[in-house]
Amino acid sequence: MNRKQILVTGASRGIGKACAIHFAKEGWHVFLNCRKSISELQATADFITKETSGSCEILPGDVGVPSEVGRIFDQIELSGSGLDVLINNAGIAWLGLLTDMSIEEWNRMISTNLSSAFYCCRAALPYMIHQKAGRIINISSMWGTVGASCEVAYSATKSGLNGLTRALAKELAPSNIQVNAIACGVIDTVMNDLLDAEEKAALAEEIPAGRFGTPEEVALLAWQLANAPAYLTGQILGMDGGYI
Repeated sequence: MNRKQILVTGASRGIGKACAIHFAKEGWHVFLNCRKSISELQATADFITKETSGSCEILPGDVGVPSEVGRIFDQIELSGSGLDVLINNAGIAWLGLLTDMSIEEWNRMISTNLSSAFYCCRAALPYMIHQKAGRIINISSMWGTVGASCEVAYSATKSGLNGLTRALAKELAPSNIQVNAIACGVIDTVMNDLLDAEEKAALAEEIPAGRFGTPEEVALLAWQLANAPAYLTGQILGMDGGYI
């Protein structure tokens, strides 16, 4: 039996890293991607091969650039057996007033958080449609549902990702390809280092669960979605400790 294969974007740390490690532990071959944290990406790969005896390959590149995505998928094709699951996790944050955000920062947010998912889905679909099976899991945010003050661009990209998820799920259901999203609440990742210790404590008090979520909890849900009944598609699953 061929080993199943997964591509995780933004896999150098946080949620992406946790997803990569979880799938590797389950015996999957994991393609690891990130844009610039190459040393951290290599460290994730080293952990997988040395600590879990898993199988992986690093594919650095900016998934917000179509030509880079094409190169990444060319390398996946050379592996010989296509792609079973795609996790669109690459993302960046920006905190501040909309009037203080530059055009360049806006465009970077759109390309990294939203366009990257479009590019990767478009590249992955020929493999999945051919084999009449596949799973696409988009890592979204609760702010894509309710919006966040001073995170307007981030909220807009995640709202767009939710719309992409629902619409693409309908388009691909006849091909037995499921598309779902995880709308994360406050997860304990480097992205939240924008907040100081006092702000983090105050935020945790607002969450009914009383704490931030962990990347490993998100990874477990991603694993469950990859193995869920085929009838589960087009869903935005909230994972926010009861926050919204």
